[in-house]
Amino acid sequence: MKTLYPALEPYATYNLELDNAHRVYVEECGNRFGLPVVFLHGGPASGCKPHHRCFFDPDKYRIILFDQRGCGRSMPKGRLAGNTTQHLIQDMETIRRKLGVDKWLLFGGSWGGALALLYAQEYPDRVSGIIVRGVFLARRRDLEWFVEDGVNRIYPEQWRRLINCISEDERSDLVEALQRRLHGIDELAQRRVSREWEAWGSQVSLGHEFALADAETPVSDLVHQVRIEMHYANNAYFIDDNYILDHCDRIPKVPITILHGRFDLVCPVEAAYSLHQRLPSAKFEVLANSGHVARGEEMIDALVRATGEMFEQVGS
Repeated sequence: MKTLYPALEPYATYNLELDNAHRVYVEECGNRFGLPVVFLHGGPASGCKPHHRCFFDPDKYRIILFDQRGCGRSMPKGRLAGNTTQHLIQDMETIRRKLGVDKWLLFGGSWGGALALLYAQEYPDRVSGIIVRGVFLARRRDLEWFVEDGVNRIYPEQWRRLINCISEDERSDLVEALQRRLHGIDELAQRRVSREWEAWGSQVSLGHEFALADAETPVSDLVHQVRIEMHYANNAYFIDDNYILDHCDRIPKVPITILHGRFDLVCPVEAAYSLHQRLPSAKFEVLANSGHVARGEEMIDALVRATGEMFEQVGS
């Protein structure tokens, strides 16, 4: 059974000045002469964490992480102007050129996986391989499952806490209504929506492991994070519906691994299966006892094995 590699610190960090006053935090870890891999975090807006460095053998990989616009250590926090999927794809290109990388391995889960696939469709010649986990395809049906009629039937109690943040006559478009609260003048309403949205996502992601008291993000940062999440959701993630699946022919013929937990209630396994149907040469593995998040022995074992196998395929 594979486990995470030991904790490590960056050997270089950068704050890249971009357009629209955005400044993006980037770090490099591991072997500066190793196989370049970029870690793409989820959310949008969740930011990178120290353990994200540890899915890769630091002797073999040049590990690149960055906090997407407006979140984590990128500044200004919560900025929505100039913050779209297309901006994030171009940020990846800016980072790649800045670091002198010719091609890199894309590693992402959930929204990070969607971003990996979108980047590969836009810049196929710059991709050496792809590992995606907890497949999120950013379709209308995926958002409907999460916020309209789907997983709310699994956790009705937690769902009630969320929808009670708004009045009954606003619930026909929950995302838009929550976004209005987040940008209103009532600071208590902003905080309440942010906490309940975070709690809803955590409940669905973690299942029986979820505890309402476990929230770690300071509420001021949480408001910024949730504003970005709602900004992307309310704009259909700035892509046409079904865009990722419809453009899979643009993804390069490189090694691809698709991993998905059978008990993933954030992104049902149908999404991963549909992606594999469009990418039949990809390695596809459904993890029988895993959910959405990159935790637990089975999921971590699969991810670490995937990075090891990918190095054997493309490391030379």
